[in-house]
Amino acid sequence: MALPSFLQATPNGTLVRLKVQPRASRNEVGPPNGEELKIRVTAPPVDSAANQAVCELLADTLGCRRGAVQLVRGASSRHKNVEINGLIPDEVLKRLEAAGS
Repeated sequence: MALPSFLQATPNGTLVRLKVQPRASRNEVGPPNGEELKIRVTAPPVDSAANQAVCELLADTLGCRRGAVQLVRGASSRHKNVEINGLIPDEVLKRLEAAGS
């Protein structure tokens, strides 16, 4: 099975490419949007609140520790790269699908 373009294997786990919508009506992991996974968070893009909300939402959705989710790129952009340490891309995809993404 081929991996979606928003997932990439890394030595420590998986890199996930995201497009984030801050100030949404609810927190949710949306469908893939081209080469990125869409994420909506209620937090505003102020003082890294949206970045923190994205990491917490991904950790909850994937059932991993909050510390395993690290923002790698895009701290001040809607387009972000997040690394999930300890999970291979197939496992990340399986957990996203199980969560209804």
